[in-house]
Amino acid sequence: MSAITRDEVAHLARLSRLALSDDELDHYAAQLDAIIVAVAKVSEIAAEDVPPSSHALPITNVYRPDQVRPSLTPQQALSGAPAVEDDRFRVPRILGEEA
Repeated sequence: MSAITRDEVAHLARLSRLALSDDELDHYAAQLDAIIVAVAKVSEIAAEDVPPSSHALPITNVYRPDQVRPSLTPQQALSGAPAVEDDRFRVPRILGEEA
């Protein structure tokens, strides 16, 4: 027996405001049924002694610690800019934003 019916797919389509043809309803019902069956198989395999995880292998923090290092001055960083305003790069206004 299918886990999801064609009528349920039609109901989901209506809720999502999707216009699906009869062929699409049958097609998506079969696809969703296959997905539900696959998820059910994974649920059967999951053992209670295995803790939930987001990765198959343990991961550690790969970031380096923050260290203060010499960098460009604002004048050096802005020296190649085509336009500068108030020690910042000046770029064209977009999307009708207010100044």
